[in-house]
Amino acid sequence: MKILIADDDPQFLKALKITLHSQGYDIVTAKDGVECITVAVREHPDLFMVDLGMPRMDGMGVIQGLRGWTDAPILVVSGRTDEREKVAVLDAGADDYVTKPVPIDELLARIRALLRRVPQDSEPPVMTIGDVTVDLAAHAVFRGRKGRQVRVRLTPTEWKLFEALVRNAGKLMTRQDLLTEIWGPQHVRDSGYLRLYISQLRKKIEPDPAHPRYLKTEPGMGYRLDPKGE
Repeated sequence: MKILIADDDPQFLKALKITLHSQGYDIVTAKDGVECITVAVREHPDLFMVDLGMPRMDGMGVIQGLRGWTDAPILVVSGRTDEREKVAVLDAGADDYVTKPVPIDELLARIRALLRRVPQDSEPPVMTIGDVTVDLAAHAVFRGRKGRQVRVRLTPTEWKLFEALVRNAGKLMTRQDLLTEIWGPQHVRDSGYLRLYISQLRKKIEPDPAHPRYLKTEPGMGYRLDPKGE
């Protein structure tokens, strides 16, 4: 697996390159945002590690630029701790966010978790939920019957939440599991995020959002996607 690390701190770059290379990863680096995009186009890495405060193009610009053509996981590794900025970065398309300094064991665990999402030899399935079709390979959702389908526009965070529920269809996903997967372990108590995005998804997916058939709440526990609407 190839990882692109973009950071303007040469010592951090060097140390991380040595550490990750020792774990068997192929590492390429970039010292600013513009170089990150250039290297990404040339190398097609499986995962990006991006700092926010880079020269020439900041991390937010890099994320937006990458999301225009690649679905590879993006892990933000930054010294910034502002919660609103974290949410903005995740909504822009980043998959995870860790704050420097981060213990190497935790960083490696997050990398492994993100790389598990990278498609291997077989493509993910297409799932039908009522009149909604979910194409996991294309990261696309369509609504309507065959021949009259229109695309449902989901934000990056809405997609990540919906994808997690689709991949675990029929199973209970606890609030803690969903918050950790979408926003990171530092947000396991932020149930307000979850309620907001579940509500937004229901408006886009459910025939009657006030009486959901598919995105079901399990009181006191979490949420479950019921593709049959039973």
